[in-house]
Amino acid sequence: MEAPRLDWRTKGLPPAAEGLTIDEIGRLGLDLLAGDLMMPAAVIREGALRGNVAGMQAFAERERALLCPHGKTHMSPELLRLQIEAGAWGITAATAHHVRVYRRLGIGRIFLANQLAGRADLDFVMGELAYDPSFDFFCLVDSADGAGLLAEAAGRAGCERPVQVLIETGIEAGRAGVRDAAEAIALARTIAGEPRLALRGIECFEGIRQTRPDARIEAADMIDLATIAAREIADEGLFAEGDLLISAGGSAFLDLCAARLPARIGGRRTVRIIRPGCYVTHDSGLYERLTRPDGKPLPGLPHLEHALEVWGVVLSVPEPGLAIVGAGKRDLSYDVEPPRPLWIHRAPGGVPPRPASAMEVVALWDQHLGLSMGMGSLTVGDMVGFGISHPCATFDRWTALLTVDDAYRVTGAVTTLF
Repeated sequence: MEAPRLDWRTKGLPPAAEGLTIDEIGRLGLDLLAGDLMMPAAVIREGALRGNVAGMQAFAERERALLCPHGKTHMSPELLRLQIEAGAWGITAATAHHVRVYRRLGIGRIFLANQLAGRADLDFVMGELAYDPSFDFFCLVDSADGAGLLAEAAGRAGCERPVQVLIETGIEAGRAGVRDAAEAIALARTIAGEPRLALRGIECFEGIRQTRPDARIEAADMIDLATIAAREIADEGLFAEGDLLISAGGSAFLDLCAARLPARIGGRRTVRIIRPGCYVTHDSGLYERLTRPDGKPLPGLPHLEHALEVWGVVLSVPEPGLAIVGAGKRDLSYDVEPPRPLWIHRAPGGVPPRPASAMEVVALWDQHLGLSMGMGSLTVGDMVGFGISHPCATFDRWTALLTVDDAYRVTGAVTTLF
């Protein structure tokens, strides 16, 4: 596939790089710290990125689990390719549109960690299954109604093989998923009686309320519910032939997944599938705290570094202790908590950026950010680099993000397809 070209529609790209491929951009010698990029600019620290991808793959292999990264975090062809080349078993999707994007990118194994219900969504996916016998697809179901819709759509498309499904388990007042083992068994009986469906396993997403003080306890309970349901379904012989899949996802509690997802159920070996997404760039907030509660990784987890930063320039210092930076909601996300100031720098410099100590984001507008600071800490023209908590919603604000080395020299770019 030809490397994409970037042009004037790419935010942060300087005029000198217009029309170049993402590989050619890396040969221009652009330097963020020298002021070569238009502001604001989103960058990915390439060393941290590659270390995170390799580290998570090694973690999965150590735990004898299969890694199926959640592509919704970045929706980047280049990053998806990086994860697959590192050894990912498949790619997780959240919507039928994601499935379509992945298919156009040539991805042959997709785990849709969601229900399929809309007619157009169903018909697209079933059409892909009918057209390509090698397409390895899995999706979730949590009701007889949902199972019926899948079976009807498979019939309309003329699928010659059953649709592979996993029963989704959930939690009261949470998202989708059966709420107890009895519901799961009843649904398994329904699926087992439908020849167009094949029940391949059990699934949960244990990170639904990951900011709660008791989040780890709740996550463990959710994984245990999935395991209990799987054992009871296996006892009735309701799983289809082939590997028995048991899957949990999310980036917050992978140590629990590794410890609690069973290696065998009902005398059958299980295939354990984990589906983290945010690890690819990690973050500078929520996941950093959850995976490193005392400043070092929880036992067994890989060492992950934040790789995503958004940089802006100080536009105004309208009053003592307040700086207005030219970056806002259109550039960086405020999902779980505000962006975190990491670095300050004066361009052109020749010296490394300094830590942004005693600074805090106090306001976020469309194109502006309010930053509290010590008296006289920043002046107009200074650059500020921000880390992001929960990076997903920052990626979708950029059609391309530049990759940089440890000295913030541009090495290339990755594109997104939101």
